[in-house]
Amino acid sequence: MEIRALRYFLAVAQMGHMTRAAERLGIQQPPLSVQIKALERELGMVLFRRHPRGVALTDAGRAFLGEAQRLLHDMEAMRERMARVARGQAGMLAVGFTSSAAAHRFMPEALRAFRRTHPDVELRISENNAAEITAALAAGRLHCGLLRMPVAAPPGLVFETLLREPVLAATPSDHRFAAPGRSRRALPLARLCEEPLILVRRPGAPGLYAELLALCHARGLRPRVVAEVERMMTNLNLVAAGVGLSVVPASMAGVHAHAIAYLPLADGGALDAPLTLASRAEEDNLPAQRFAGLLRELAAREVRR
Repeated sequence: MEIRALRYFLAVAQMGHMTRAAERLGIQQPPLSVQIKALERELGMVLFRRHPRGVALTDAGRAFLGEAQRLLHDMEAMRERMARVARGQAGMLAVGFTSSAAAHRFMPEALRAFRRTHPDVELRISENNAAEITAALAAGRLHCGLLRMPVAAPPGLVFETLLREPVLAATPSDHRFAAPGRSRRALPLARLCEEPLILVRRPGAPGLYAELLALCHARGLRPRVVAEVERMMTNLNLVAAGVGLSVVPASMAGVHAHAIAYLPLADGGALDAPLTLASRAEEDNLPAQRFAGLLRELAAREVRR
């Protein structure tokens, strides 16, 4: 059943006259009559009763009138939805974050801005480590991801550094390094390596911690790694519990502020924590393209602060 036939039917039903309906539709009366008869044959029912002054709906025609109006309304609504999708104003966006990336003040600002400008886009947010986010992107389960340092580079994915920030040492608040008068001092890397260290598990997110270990080894230091965990928040929970010390991006400072002190590293200048946008090179999801553009814009603004 053609949409055009439904429109013709509604025009005739409203006007009650074939000729006047044809004039409104901008066509000749004979083609309109042919279309109506073809619709009646397709439905297997007579829709109009002809009389000298025009036409009137039959009982079957009145029953079909509501259905035709509903179908046309649904079609128009679908076209409007598809137009919003084509403009990137509707659809679905799946974004993955590592916990340390999500902790950066930049990220809530980006999500609020995107929701404000794209209220009809369904936003699906998940948290995983860098390896899981990368795998999900490569498999098409995510449109983009925010992580610290890439752990793999599958074909078809691109990684773009949006921001960089310093790395801080995280120590239990009752540790001697956090004592009054010392809590603002920069902590030498050698002193950090003398303490039990907690690292996020290297197979899942090796970047920052691989660089830390490489820097220590290059300086002849042998870190005492007592635990490797899967998530940054687990890492900080263990620091707060007094299990050991760790290093974290500066934006994590403040997590468990009652139980953790955050100290600068005296000789950790070679370490920093990037914020990286991971996406597909040939991404055709318009909301994902818009979100990536927004991230770049806000990151540039953050750098200027």
